[in-house]
Amino acid sequence: MSPTDGPDAEPTESTEPTGTAGSDEPADPADPADPARVVASARQLAEAEGWAAVTRRRLAERTGIDIETLYRRFPDPAALVAAVALRGFADLAAALAAARGAAGEDGAWPAVVATYLDFAYANPEVYDAMLAHTPDLTLGRDPAPGAPRAAFAELRAALAPLAAGRDPDTLAEIGWALLHGTVMLTRGGRLRLETQEQREELIAARLFAAP
Repeated sequence: MSPTDGPDAEPTESTEPTGTAGSDEPADPADPADPARVVASARQLAEAEGWAAVTRRRLAERTGIDIETLYRRFPDPAALVAAVALRGFADLAAALAAARGAAGEDGAWPAVVATYLDFAYANPEVYDAMLAHTPDLTLGRDPAPGAPRAAFAELRAALAPLAAGRDPDTLAEIGWALLHGTVMLTRGGRLRLETQEQREELIAARLFAAP
């Protein structure tokens, strides 16, 4: 279901946004809407009540920011979801980088697998914003946004030592597809719970072994 503002939301104005809500560039500290605070509040509200609850009216109440300012900064619900998604990608990339760095080359992929799955299961609404509600945030678009590109780079770096002559980018795409499919099918209750650890161990330690 795509996030919406719901029928009780204030009507939007035909005003262009004053910032780049869908960008992962640093926010302008002079921006009166304080994007970082709005994004954090939207993220918390989404995780607590679902995206349908994330209206600009609710965010104005939670942040104390004037609702007209929120409409100018986030002119439609998609802009707000995109901002949360980009923050989620940045957080995921940072977590993957930390896990990979701590594990070293030999243990990088298993550590990245565990970290990715932990992030996805702990932040389901943010994860949906990243990979279900924002089709424009894709590596298939040139240039890809910085935060999704950084997350992909961490997957690639973790798998590169296992490439053994195979294309690292393709290997990373397959790895990401396996992780994402595992997350969505598990969340949807379509896989056997009793074999979850076995599936994750196969992805982490066996499927990408050098041929």
